[in-house]
Amino acid sequence: MTQPPRGPVLWGAVFGGLQAASPLAFWWLDSATVYAFGLVLIASVYIGFAVADGRQTRVVVESGVAASFVVIAAAGVTESAWLLVLGLGGHGLKDLWQHRTKFVADTRWWPPFCLVVDWVVAAVIAVEIVAGLDFHH
Repeated sequence: MTQPPRGPVLWGAVFGGLQAASPLAFWWLDSATVYAFGLVLIASVYIGFAVADGRQTRVVVESGVAASFVVIAAAGVTESAWLLVLGLGGHGLKDLWQHRTKFVADTRWWPPFCLVVDWVVAAVIAVEIVAGLDFHH
């Protein structure tokens, strides 16, 4: 098993912190909506990687995976914010799988970066939920 490159992991922590704070930049939106946008955005990046990879099956699979995260994110906006934690945590697991299998070519640095972003944001949201933050104000 190859170790993830240190730089992408450290940058993932930085961007995870920024994404966790992103509801502050969009104060007029519910926190759940902002976090859902982030989940959809980060999940859809693999579609671009699949297109660059050039294999049609990769594009189809990655599009389907991204669509499932869109559904989870949408449900997290109107239902429990725990769905956002589930979605981000699950996407992090997908990143780990991608890193190990290299399902889509030429993504060496992205999966470790994205995994850390996902799990940092998921952890922050979980802490906010437990602390009683209102995600649907």
